[in-house]
Amino acid sequence: MTGEHFNGTPLLVGIMPKQHPEVLQTAATLAARLAAPLVCAYVDEASYLVEWDPARSAHRPSREPDANDDMPALTTELKAQVQAVVDKLASDGASVDWSFRTLTGDPARALGQVAAELDAPIIIVGTSERGFSHRLSEALGGSVGAWLSHHQSRPVLVVPYRRPAHEDRP
Repeated sequence: MTGEHFNGTPLLVGIMPKQHPEVLQTAATLAARLAAPLVCAYVDEASYLVEWDPARSAHRPSREPDANDDMPALTTELKAQVQAVVDKLASDGASVDWSFRTLTGDPARALGQVAAELDAPIIIVGTSERGFSHRLSEALGGSVGAWLSHHQSRPVLVVPYRRPAHEDRP
């Protein structure tokens, strides 16, 4: 498949703090190879949308990409991570146009809704980290990749954590 099939439609990648770097690297590399823009979306699970309660919008995030300045340190860190990956690709001769969005609510549903709004041809997410706390969190909250693959019609690329299970994380 070549970039001409995308006609400028962006790929969507879900990113989060301390996420394994393969997710963003894979998404950016795929976007570069397909000559498609990349939308990097962070979902703040602890918030709900101002659109759900407009009368109380003073301290609520919005789905609008430029309306969320409540988390400047976190968004600055995530944007720096994206820029570092894009800069690395540029040094290898590839280019990626990217943008950043802060979303709110349930990560799987928020990513699915934005993918529909963007008409994104694919959603890229990562697997959860290994360990008891991550397994417990996934058991209680569910897997974002699994929910997306079962509840909407877009392809979902789930990027695995590439470190072998027998190796400890540094």
